[in-house]
Amino acid sequence: MIDLLTNPQTLFSAFIAIVVFATIVTLAAPMMSSNGLEGRLKSVANRREELRRRSREALSQKGGGGSLRHADEGMYKNVVDRLQLSKLLEDPKVVDKLAQAGFRGPKPVSTFYFFRFVMPFAFSAVVAFYLYLINDFGLLAMQKIAACFVALAAGYYAPNLYISNIAQKRRESIVQAFPDALDLMLICVESGMSIEAAIAKVGSEVGSASMELAEELGLLTAELSYLPERRLAYEGLARRTNHPGIKSVATAMIQAERYGTPLGAALRVMAKENRELRLSAAEKKASALPAKLTVPMIVFFLPVLFIVIMGPAIIKIQDVLKQR
Repeated sequence: MIDLLTNPQTLFSAFIAIVVFATIVTLAAPMMSSNGLEGRLKSVANRREELRRRSREALSQKGGGGSLRHADEGMYKNVVDRLQLSKLLEDPKVVDKLAQAGFRGPKPVSTFYFFRFVMPFAFSAVVAFYLYLINDFGLLAMQKIAACFVALAAGYYAPNLYISNIAQKRRESIVQAFPDALDLMLICVESGMSIEAAIAKVGSEVGSASMELAEELGLLTAELSYLPERRLAYEGLARRTNHPGIKSVATAMIQAERYGTPLGAALRVMAKENRELRLSAAEKKASALPAKLTVPMIVFFLPVLFIVIMGPAIIKIQDVLKQR
């Protein structure tokens, strides 16, 4: 078994199989993916009901102070509390990072700290098992220990990379549809609708383009209705998205609420700026495309081109040599 696992031909075959499987999954993912808009809107509705219930409880108590947070009593929470991982692995920005990735509440925080504690030991254990029991690749003892420490560090930063990747994809989906949502919101506001009704209407219409943006707009509507200050709702939207264009829109809405400036004019300017930001991002990607295509063209395109151009000439030369 060890010889089979360390055979270069076996490793190469396994690598080819993984690449082929990843290619098939990538091509089939759009057809197999289901639209989760209904589930996301349902979660937003549940969040709205939870805010309503908590606000009623807070009003029924003397002095208020009711909490809007869900309780977390799972296994991850017990492990985090017993080992005090929230203090040992404290990250002051973990709540904002998880919110940007679409994870809200105390349960994702406990899950994050749990995997930040477990993953380093899991990565280092896998590397140590492979190097010491399967194949050491001719490494010295200190090199093996160094590889285990590298795996330990990689496991520590793996949860952060995972959350950052999800947050980036989510932000791209929101930013792609945000200028169109602002245009729709401008039409609704200028037709006489209130800002809450306009945001709710746009959130229900924009779901086909971006489920994430529909979720954020639904949550913004709930927070506008039940938070003590409307400013907190707009700031929460800017913090959860973490994009300059959306932050500027949130700031403009806060100023419109505070100073009574026309909201329609602010939305029109913000929609134009966000369209320009989207266009500049597309131009940036287009300008970087030739540099990225250089290596694939050299590896895949030029050999085929040489075969097409020189193939007939080589065949003709071989025929002439055979006739002689």
